[in-house]
This record gives sequence, C-alpha cells and structure tokens, in this order.
Amino acid sequence: MLLLTVLGAALMLPPLVYVFDQPIAHFGIPQIVVYLFALWLLLIVGTAVLTHALPREEPGSDKGEGER
Repeated sequence: MLLLTVLGAALMLPPLVYVFDQPIAHFGIPQIVVYLFALWLLLIVGTAVLTHALPREEPGSDKGEGER
C-alpha cells in the first residue's frame, strides 16, 4: 500500500504531469485531463485489489490497549 501511495504521488508531480500537457484531445477531452483521471482510476483499482488480497482479521481477536 505504501508503494502504491508513493508511486501515485510521484506520478502526480507537476514535472511528469506537464509531459501530458499537450494540445491533443481524446474524444474532445484534453490529454492532461485524460491522464489525471486514468491515473486516479488506476490508483482506486490498485487499492481495491490490494485490499482484497489482505488477510481478513477475525472479529474479537484484536485486544485493545490494557486488556490481557
């Protein structure tokens, strides 16, 4: 999850985003908007896949602070 967060943040930094700031339109939408929304969607899908792959915790197995 940390790697996905760092990668997502790095891909949204202005130097890389400006690479996609070209006067090109896909279906009438500027390329930079397509890039940002595609990246956003991929981060959501990646988070969903990673969360689905995590092992489930049993209810009641987590002891709170001060419990023995």
